[in-house]
Amino acid sequence: MAKLPLLVLIALSCFISASCIDMNAQTSTVRPLDPTKVIPAAERIDYYLPLLQNKRVGMVVNQTSMCGDQHLVDVLLSQNVDIKTIFAPEHGFRGTADAGATISDSKDDKTGLPVVSLYGKNKKPTAAQLANLDVIVFDIQDVGARFYTYISSMHYVMEAAAENNKSVVVLDRPNPNGHYVDGPVLDLEFQSFVGMHEIPIVHGMTVGELACMINGEGWLKGGISCALDVIPCKNYNHQINYPLPVRPSPNLPNYYSVRLYPSFCLFEGTDVSVGRGTDKQFQVLGAVKGKGPFSFTPVSKPGAKYPKHEGKLLKGEDFTQLSVGEVGAIEFELSYLLNYYEMLGPSLFTKSDFFDKLAGGDGLRKMILAGKSEAEIRASWEPKLSAFKELRNQYMLYE
Repeated sequence: MAKLPLLVLIALSCFISASCIDMNAQTSTVRPLDPTKVIPAAERIDYYLPLLQNKRVGMVVNQTSMCGDQHLVDVLLSQNVDIKTIFAPEHGFRGTADAGATISDSKDDKTGLPVVSLYGKNKKPTAAQLANLDVIVFDIQDVGARFYTYISSMHYVMEAAAENNKSVVVLDRPNPNGHYVDGPVLDLEFQSFVGMHEIPIVHGMTVGELACMINGEGWLKGGISCALDVIPCKNYNHQINYPLPVRPSPNLPNYYSVRLYPSFCLFEGTDVSVGRGTDKQFQVLGAVKGKGPFSFTPVSKPGAKYPKHEGKLLKGEDFTQLSVGEVGAIEFELSYLLNYYEMLGPSLFTKSDFFDKLAGGDGLRKMILAGKSEAEIRASWEPKLSAFKELRNQYMLYE
């Protein structure tokens, strides 16, 4: 019970911050569903600039951190914000590195600012890296899947900030898969950088909402919390169909890939290719012993230097043949995985340890191997999934 007052205060502070910043959100009962009218927090400069003035600022940003047609770093420098350091997540500051590739510290050619990698051995800012900072700004486009590592980087930034008495400002952005919640909830025995929190594969939260949950639930090491300000988007709600204006990573190039990603990423721990090494990344499925009307051959490409089954002819399915409406209706599909297990059998799971990390536990793989039906598998998720949905309600900043 000692935890309850803190949770209430954190949840209320996040809600009050959002409502104070966006008074229109409290007076309007109908929000526009035109995604062009959604204003990401980065573009609401007047609401967060006071938090940065006369402060030494670090920026956790990448190629998605756009403010209109300019990068947020350039915009804030033009506003005389004293930016000291850029922190780069997976894929780097410019978002061009392969998935899993080590990112090295460097210097930004345009601004001359030091770029500190938060991917590789150094996933969490050190005390020395934060010594000359007062506040850290996090502005990165997420896609709403637990294994997408930008939210893990946010966790470590918040933790480091709490440990070193720094504040964090999260500039929120819409979640393109934010309209539903699905999949198994993480078992903490399988916690890793591709799954740090007890949330389902599709959590249905923006990074701002999730930051409030991480803080409020005491998920930072030792149950600490950081000084957190979340700046909300304007005119956003979770039912808005929001196509991303900038690809969030090299292998999520378009609307199709972003919407299919939560279902397809589990195949990264299997013998099945998701199209890395093609121009249809996360939009096709295929295997050497696969069956289907579509075939493709992965080759080395920027963002996919050593793709799975490089140079081999794979057979499977092409999901770019679906209409935009059909793809938009797809949520977390377990049937894809079950179909390939029926086709390939136990040899599907070529990287069972990695598959279990992505799934958040070994239960899904074991149930598939045991021949359980989709209904039985989904029923096994339900208790924890329902509990998460109830918890999630405490931290929602949007309708």
